[in-house]
Amino acid sequence: MKTKQLKKKENVLHGVSLLTDHDIYLFKEGNHFKLYEKLGSHVMTAGGVEGTLFAVWAPNAEGVSVVGDFNQWDKHAHALKVREDGSGIWEGFIPDVGHGTLYKYLIRSRHHHEAEKGDPYAFSWEAPPRTASLVWNLDYHWEDGAWMKDRHARNSLSAPISVYELHIGSWRRVPEENNRSLTYREMAAYLPEYLKDSGFTHVEFMPVMEHPFYGSWGYQITGYFAPTSRYGTPQDFMLLIERLHQEGIGVILDWVPSHFPDDAHGLVFFDGTHLYEHQDWRKGFHPEWTSYIFNYGRYEVRNFLISSALFWLDKYHGDGLRIDGVASMLYLDYARKEGEWIPNLYGGKENLEAIAFLRSLNREVYRAFPDVQTIAEESTSWPMVSRPAHVGGLGFGMKWNMGWMHDTLEYFSTDPVFRKYHHNDITFSIWYAFFENFMLPLSHDEVVYGKGALAGKMPGNHRQKIANLRLLFGYHFAHPGKKLVFMGGEIGQWAEWSHEGCVEWHLMQFQAHYGLWLWVRDLNNLYRNEPALHELDFDGAGFEWVDFSDQDNSIISFLRKGRSSHDTVLVVMNCTPVPRFDYKVGVPFGGFWREMLNSDAQIYGGDGFGNLGGREAGPDHCHGRGHSLSLTLPPLGIVIFKKQ
Repeated sequence: MKTKQLKKKENVLHGVSLLTDHDIYLFKEGNHFKLYEKLGSHVMTAGGVEGTLFAVWAPNAEGVSVVGDFNQWDKHAHALKVREDGSGIWEGFIPDVGHGTLYKYLIRSRHHHEAEKGDPYAFSWEAPPRTASLVWNLDYHWEDGAWMKDRHARNSLSAPISVYELHIGSWRRVPEENNRSLTYREMAAYLPEYLKDSGFTHVEFMPVMEHPFYGSWGYQITGYFAPTSRYGTPQDFMLLIERLHQEGIGVILDWVPSHFPDDAHGLVFFDGTHLYEHQDWRKGFHPEWTSYIFNYGRYEVRNFLISSALFWLDKYHGDGLRIDGVASMLYLDYARKEGEWIPNLYGGKENLEAIAFLRSLNREVYRAFPDVQTIAEESTSWPMVSRPAHVGGLGFGMKWNMGWMHDTLEYFSTDPVFRKYHHNDITFSIWYAFFENFMLPLSHDEVVYGKGALAGKMPGNHRQKIANLRLLFGYHFAHPGKKLVFMGGEIGQWAEWSHEGCVEWHLMQFQAHYGLWLWVRDLNNLYRNEPALHELDFDGAGFEWVDFSDQDNSIISFLRKGRSSHDTVLVVMNCTPVPRFDYKVGVPFGGFWREMLNSDAQIYGGDGFGNLGGREAGPDHCHGRGHSLSLTLPPLGIVIFKKQ
């Protein structure tokens, strides 16, 4: 680090830098992915004086100064100096500015327009609606070493991964204090224990990165390197993650490289030009979300985004990133009418720059953190999303199976009388189940904006709705693929999700809802402990139909398999409210098949139809197999067996 002796009256010390010549070389060629260590604000000592070094990329600015509470927001007091290497980075060390100082960059464009901008690389921001950045250090003594050492096994594609999707602001609230949200530290006291008791392996936080509009749920980010200050400090959020790790819970963070909002203090028109967004509105403006789209072809922007992704895995020990809006990135005509988009150089609608960015992103994530996962929210039939980039894929570890979610919820919302006419909705997903590494989401998107809660989607009276929901969760956990459940679904809340409310925890006092939670808990535990239900989630060898053709009775049956032949599980579903007695199902082995779970058990709020703990397989041929079971199938129920 270059420095000089600081003069007593010097407001800004120039010539101080964290950037080496090699850093600038990597920055210019688009291969610097730890810019959070170089740009932004960093507390340090220079010239024998303590202060803060500021560095910001603004290549088209005429002048940049730092304004804040330390200089009464005086735009003339602390001017930065642009580097002479053509990088467009402005730097300066300001004495006596330390941790917790409020600041912005006053950027004067070449057209003499001035704007106060937050720091794109700030580690903390004021709590909205205030918009200043904060000088902040990220010092923290982590005590999650046991988790970090073993997480490669917890995040493996052959491991059980059952995710609880969560919006921090509306999971729990404090009604005695004006119904406020919990803080990160308060969450740390409640959430890890709840997830452990419920059997989930991971939690996925909807975006925690700083965002001005609470109603965006975090999907319109201004602070790509800062957790929102609404719930506490960066160290408070680190504590929450640490406590989750100590209880054996992995943390997946929602991350949004697909667009950013038009807030004046944010990235848009940052240095008086279209710096982070594409200049042509047909590529740079998102008509559906009225937000701006990153210029993925610009090296410095790719540096920024990939540095952000690695930052959360590095500084916050994240175990995975769920990438939002991938489909909107891949297609130039996404949400656009004819004439509102520009074809690529080959005349197609594929966004070649975004594709290259996503491949680079995944390569760098897995190179730096081979024991994490990236998960794509991609709603189209784009091929090889979860296949390595070197074989032509996008390089993600997993992909949300949106088709499964929509077909499944369509089927379960249908009156059982008519389900036989929609049998394909519940069987079709198997025909493409192994084309990708799929995660099966029952996500927030399906329980908001008038779509109703999961329980509300189910047909029938109150008791039948909850029975249908138990059946849905049973199918969810038995189907090949990793699992995701949005908060509140596991207790069958009736109200659709609102970010201004919270989960209807009072329902747990009622047997039907508490029984549903017990059912989800036991499904989670079976899923975690039974290799047949998770080892070969992404391999066709892990699934075998017994019978998918009994549409008249709305019954399906299949086998799930692990690597060992001893790990074979039979799943039978009865999707009508009529119990079936002496229903024959072919099985591959003779002997006693134990009934491991039954959604109609009375402990779960059911009627108690079942098989008295199991059935002996007789030598009768059925479904092309040499043995068969004669079963009682509970109404709107699922039963799961394993050979003793």
